[in-house]
Amino acid sequence: MAYILSCCSTADLSREHFESRDIHYICFHFFLDGKAYPDDLGESIPFDKFYAAMANGADTRTSQINTDEFIAYFTPFLEEGKDILHVSLSSGISGVSNSATLAAKELSEKYPERKILTVDSLCASLGQGLYVYLGALQQQAGKSIEEVRDYLEDIKLHLCHWFTVDDLMYLKRGGRISATTAVLGTVMQIKPVMHMDNDGHLANVTKARGRKGSLIALAEKALTTSTDLPSQTMFICHGDCYDDAKFVADYIRERSKVQDIIINYVGPVIGSHTGPGVVSVFFLGTER
Repeated sequence: MAYILSCCSTADLSREHFESRDIHYICFHFFLDGKAYPDDLGESIPFDKFYAAMANGADTRTSQINTDEFIAYFTPFLEEGKDILHVSLSSGISGVSNSATLAAKELSEKYPERKILTVDSLCASLGQGLYVYLGALQQQAGKSIEEVRDYLEDIKLHLCHWFTVDDLMYLKRGGRISATTAVLGTVMQIKPVMHMDNDGHLANVTKARGRKGSLIALAEKALTTSTDLPSQTMFICHGDCYDDAKFVADYIRERSKVQDIIINYVGPVIGSHTGPGVVSVFFLGTER
């Protein structure tokens, strides 16, 4: 291809998916008890060890990719004579999209013969992964860089994200819910059912009683708001709770003719803010 498709590591695709679809990625960074790691798909620290450390009280922080890092990442592709279509983590939860755009603008002046297009996905985790995956299918079908960019813009607000967490205290720490809500919800076993809104922000939509209730609520959202399930591939991700993710997948499969469901981990960058036990489902729907 005359252009490469790229994204942030926060797309949380497996290494096999990145490689099989020829999707390139640039790594975010995270800190575990003060030690810095690249968000490199679990190579530097396995996902299960990361979540075990969180569960044992480890301090976690994240660091987004800056403009200089994007310039260093983009430049080799440009020097090879390739154009770039880069898909960033949602601007509603990170400033990384702006960093990518600034880098693209600076490099366009240095390489005026090259195209460097950036897309703000308004997506996160495997929602961003599904978004990029669908773009890669278009690329491999022979679509031009502009056609893939336009396709991604067209489907953006139909890429649905639904998720729940097991421990409300991680959302409290990140400022997503109040301390009172976190304490009362924990005592009463009330779980939030949240989604990514049209501005790419996390929004609390409804609540469910108990863990199983929240998982069923996720599955029902997928069943009732998705479009053309027999032709869809759904993505589900989890914070080291595979059995819960599989429960959601099995519930959907038993009640629909969904084409396929792919399950993977929530990576450390997003997982730092949601904690162990997060489960999310992603699909194309009528609206977010």
